[in-house]
Amino acid sequence: MILQLFTLLGSLGIFLYGMGMMSSGLQKAVGDKLRTIFLPWMTSNPLKRVISGLGITATIQSSSATTVMVVSYVNAGLLTLAQAVSVIMGANIGTTVTPWLISLLGFGFNLSYLVFPLVGIGFIASMSKKSKAKEIGELIIGFALMFLGLMYMKSAIPPLSGHPQAIALINSLSDKGFWSVIIFVIIGILITFILQSSSASVSLTLILISMGWLPFDMSAAMVLGANIGTTITANIAATIANVQAKRAALIHSLFNIFGVFTWGLIFFYPFLRLTGKITTLTGCPDPNTLLYTTDALTGSAAFSSIYGIAIVHTMFNVINTMILIGLSGIIVRIVTWAIKDPQPEKDKNGLSLKYIRGGLLSTPSLSLEQAFNEIINFAHTAQEGFAYVNKAVNENDADKFEEYRMKLVECEEVTDKFEYEIASFLNGITTNEISGEEAEEVKVMYRIIGELESIGDSCENISRILNRLRVHKQSFDENAISNINLMVFKVNEAFAVMLSNLNAAGNDKPVNIEAAYACEKNINSTRNTLRDQGIQQIEKQSENYQSNNYFLDLIAELEAMGDFIINISQAIVKDNTD
Repeated sequence: MILQLFTLLGSLGIFLYGMGMMSSGLQKAVGDKLRTIFLPWMTSNPLKRVISGLGITATIQSSSATTVMVVSYVNAGLLTLAQAVSVIMGANIGTTVTPWLISLLGFGFNLSYLVFPLVGIGFIASMSKKSKAKEIGELIIGFALMFLGLMYMKSAIPPLSGHPQAIALINSLSDKGFWSVIIFVIIGILITFILQSSSASVSLTLILISMGWLPFDMSAAMVLGANIGTTITANIAATIANVQAKRAALIHSLFNIFGVFTWGLIFFYPFLRLTGKITTLTGCPDPNTLLYTTDALTGSAAFSSIYGIAIVHTMFNVINTMILIGLSGIIVRIVTWAIKDPQPEKDKNGLSLKYIRGGLLSTPSLSLEQAFNEIINFAHTAQEGFAYVNKAVNENDADKFEEYRMKLVECEEVTDKFEYEIASFLNGITTNEISGEEAEEVKVMYRIIGELESIGDSCENISRILNRLRVHKQSFDENAISNINLMVFKVNEAFAVMLSNLNAAGNDKPVNIEAAYACEKNINSTRNTLRDQGIQQIEKQSENYQSNNYFLDLIAELEAMGDFIINISQAIVKDNTD
């Protein structure tokens, strides 16, 4: 008995590991293409949005990954929360694909002769130097391990008939009328929460019903509970995430809780009769009419019960979507009321992270997208800090000047912290196995955050130049201030182009490198002209030697900022052309 228990736990572990490995391989292989394929559908009509959620989840075998992807699009302004609701509904339907694979292949065919050859093929592919072959190898090995775990789980769970104490327990839980349905819904919630996967929970239910451990109606109740249990983990994970992730997790919960505790339980037995009629279309008997037996099911009885549970899982999500698809606006108002927009949170240095506060995501490709969004936020923050250069240069009031100068010092501290936080996040991504393409993306991101941090250093250097100017009781004349303002304007133009290129790269749109080079050329040309003028002033007016030197230092620092800015656009273009 103890050996059987450990065999069951071990085989369940193999099953879950294989499922996760298969999902990871799929996401690595196709993750970057999903946005191009499905994003136009996400912004279309409700039906297409549902289909996009279904398609993404069926492809990458993870509704959580789909939800994270949708949240990132909402944060980026590519989707509204109302549009995201329909995609999340489709993702729920997509989670039913894995149980169907288990039903059709794990019980309909004997895969024992294919599992180990598949592991061998996957291993050979994973040894390839090509990243795409490695990802496909990971996918094949995960698929094989999932079914290997399923095979061992089936062998580790004996028929119920040989365990009289277990029979008594099952009977005591099943003979309480409608309360039994509630009990098994709760059991389904708990099992799914423990396994952290509704697909795994439903697959385990399929094995239990096939071995005679559960009657059909109680198995169906467990499946309803699994739909709620799968939302608990997401809500726990969202507690440290941004507000849109919290709302998305709450939408997922409301969707399933509504379905289970309204029509799912009220019309539980009519729903099962509908499922039975659909099952008969496959040529199998109605599972509702089969007498419950504690022996393992065989033949048409086994297929009827197994397919019936898979149909229950699918029909629940399909019907629930049909009921709620027209209520997306109401759902959005509910979650927006429940989870308010927070005031921007900043630490003592003014740091305001938006996208990586929730930690790493399930797969590197999604984590990299999260990191890039944070880099865009970093760039906007650096631009906000740079704005104080113009304010400090043009301010005559000593107190106001000092306030603006300290903002430049603070900009350097904030950019240092941003660089550290994003680099730490990227370090966490690289500790996992990533593809060659993802490794190149990480290198580009390291370069970008280094250049942005250098912009913060230049802001602090400018604050020192301006402070020394005041300490030595010097000042810029109107002509010098006008020239500095011109140079600041040129750098601001470059900033705007750089931010536009970052946003374009984040949305898989063409990067305008020509505009970036034009801005760099303008900055260099303006620097050359102003430097020549400054040198001439030094030669003509020896009494203004010190202030003219500070003027030249400030112009040089602004030109250096232009170099950092163009380096960012160049890094993006290199990443897109590799």
